[in-house]
Amino acid sequence: MKRRIHNRRELLPYRKKLRKNSTPAEAFLWRHLKARKLKGRRFNRQHSIKNYIVDFYCASEKLVIELDGQVHNTPQAIEYDNNRTTVLNDLGFTVI
Repeated sequence: MKRRIHNRRELLPYRKKLRKNSTPAEAFLWRHLKARKLKGRRFNRQHSIKNYIVDFYCASEKLVIELDGQVHNTPQAIEYDNNRTTVLNDLGFTVI
Protein backbone atom coordinates (compact mmCIF):
# COMPACT_ATOMS: atom_id res chain seq x y z
CA MET A 1 0.00 0.00 0.00
CA LYS A 2 1.39 3.39 -1.02
CA ARG A 3 1.39 5.87 1.86
CA ARG A 4 0.02 9.32 1.13
CA ILE A 5 2.63 12.08 1.58
CA HIS A 6 0.69 15.15 0.36
CA ASN A 7 -2.04 16.91 2.34
CA ARG A 8 -2.64 14.26 4.93
CA ARG A 9 -6.15 14.48 6.31
CA GLU A 10 -5.02 14.56 9.93
CA LEU A 11 -3.15 17.83 9.25
CA LEU A 12 -6.11 19.60 7.62
CA PRO A 13 -7.34 21.45 10.73
CA TYR A 14 -3.84 22.75 11.45
CA ARG A 15 -3.31 23.79 7.80
CA LYS A 16 -6.61 25.71 7.87
CA LYS A 17 -5.60 27.43 11.10
CA LEU A 18 -2.26 28.48 9.58
CA ARG A 19 -4.00 29.84 6.46
CA LYS A 20 -6.32 31.97 8.60
CA ASN A 21 -3.38 33.32 10.62
CA SER A 22 -0.85 34.19 7.93
CA THR A 23 2.09 36.39 8.80
CA PRO A 24 2.31 39.72 6.95
CA ALA A 25 5.19 38.30 4.87
CA GLU A 26 3.14 35.21 3.92
CA ALA A 27 0.12 37.36 3.00
CA PHE A 28 2.30 39.62 0.85
CA LEU A 29 3.95 36.73 -1.00
CA TRP A 30 0.62 34.93 -1.46
CA ARG A 31 -0.82 38.00 -3.23
CA HIS A 32 1.99 37.60 -5.79
CA LEU A 33 1.82 33.81 -6.13
CA LYS A 34 -1.92 33.06 -6.18
CA ALA A 35 -3.89 32.75 -9.40
CA ARG A 36 -0.79 31.65 -11.33
CA LYS A 37 0.74 35.14 -11.24
CA LEU A 38 4.32 33.84 -11.27
CA LYS A 39 5.03 32.64 -14.83
CA GLY A 40 1.80 30.65 -14.85
CA ARG A 41 2.93 28.35 -12.02
CA ARG A 42 0.29 27.11 -9.59
CA PHE A 43 1.17 27.47 -5.91
CA ASN A 44 -0.63 26.15 -2.86
CA ARG A 45 -0.17 27.64 0.56
CA GLN A 46 0.08 25.72 3.81
CA HIS A 47 0.52 22.47 1.92
CA SER A 48 1.57 19.37 3.84
CA ILE A 49 4.27 16.98 2.70
CA LYS A 50 4.77 14.01 5.00
CA ASN A 51 4.37 15.48 8.51
CA TYR A 52 5.55 18.96 7.52
CA ILE A 53 3.35 21.89 6.57
CA VAL A 54 5.19 24.13 4.13
CA ASP A 55 4.30 27.76 3.53
CA PHE A 56 4.09 27.55 -0.29
CA TYR A 57 4.34 24.65 -2.71
CA CYS A 58 4.57 24.45 -6.51
CA ALA A 59 4.03 20.87 -7.68
CA SER A 60 5.17 21.39 -11.27
CA GLU A 61 8.57 22.59 -10.06
CA LYS A 62 8.74 20.43 -6.90
CA LEU A 63 9.47 23.75 -5.16
CA VAL A 64 8.86 24.61 -1.52
CA ILE A 65 9.08 28.19 -0.26
CA GLU A 66 9.44 28.74 3.48
CA LEU A 67 9.23 32.17 5.11
CA ASP A 68 10.85 31.66 8.48
CA GLY A 69 10.76 34.72 10.70
CA GLN A 70 11.96 35.47 14.22
CA VAL A 71 10.12 32.51 15.73
CA HIS A 72 12.52 30.23 13.87
CA ASN A 73 15.65 31.69 15.49
CA THR A 74 15.82 29.30 18.45
CA PRO A 75 18.18 26.31 18.45
CA GLN A 76 15.20 23.92 18.49
CA ALA A 77 13.50 25.67 15.56
CA ILE A 78 16.72 25.79 13.57
CA GLU A 79 17.22 22.05 14.09
CA TYR A 80 13.59 21.35 13.11
CA ASP A 81 13.91 23.49 9.97
CA ASN A 82 17.17 21.79 9.00
CA ASN A 83 15.59 18.35 9.47
CA ARG A 84 12.54 19.43 7.42
CA THR A 85 14.75 20.67 4.60
CA THR A 86 16.79 17.45 4.60
CA VAL A 87 13.66 15.26 4.44
CA LEU A 88 12.12 17.36 1.67
CA ASN A 89 15.38 17.46 -0.32
CA ASP A 90 15.66 13.67 0.01
CA LEU A 91 12.16 13.41 -1.51
CA GLY A 92 13.32 15.48 -4.48
CA PHE A 93 11.93 18.88 -3.48
CA THR A 94 13.88 22.13 -3.66
CA VAL A 95 13.43 24.27 -0.55
CA ILE A 96 14.05 28.00 -0.53
